[in-house]
Amino acid sequence: MTEKEKMLSGEVYSAIDPVLLKELKDVKEILAKYNKLPPSDYDAQRAMLRNLLGSMGDDEAVIIQPFYCDYGRQISIGRQFFANFNLTILDEAPVSFGDNCFIGPNVSIYTACHSTDPIERNTKREWARPVTIGDNVWIGGSVTILPSVTIGSGTTIGAGSVVVKDIPDNCVAVGNPCRVVRWLTPHSSNE
Repeated sequence: MTEKEKMLSGEVYSAIDPVLLKELKDVKEILAKYNKLPPSDYDAQRAMLRNLLGSMGDDEAVIIQPFYCDYGRQISIGRQFFANFNLTILDEAPVSFGDNCFIGPNVSIYTACHSTDPIERNTKREWARPVTIGDNVWIGGSVTILPSVTIGSGTTIGAGSVVVKDIPDNCVAVGNPCRVVRWLTPHSSNE
């Protein structure tokens, strides 16, 4: 298996593989251009996103600049997607968003995992775990979502939360670590 195939299958891989490093550099070049587009040029922004991301649900998607990711191809967004500025996604594994997701400013989503043992970590070997976000989810500003997390449909994650484990459908969850503080009935009005 190539290092990229290992990365995508969740196995331990070399983060300094020349092929992966070139892909990272190429994506940074694309993002530099994306982040310099006029904010009013939605057509050019969406065209670049369609070429960068793995999939995009419709042409109504908005990702306010600046936007940062590692590979782009492992990111899929549903219909009516909106992300405010400074969205950062380390997409070594798949990151998927359902329909009608609203992402606040300064949100960070990580799939890359590293050893806590410094000697092992210094070998530049890592692995990745996916992040899945359901439909009708609101992620508040400055939220951090860690690898292997699933956030259920109809859920709101409060600003500043650190999401370290799965959050179920139809709830409000906040804190560090993020935890459910209120259950919602589907289609309830949020206060």
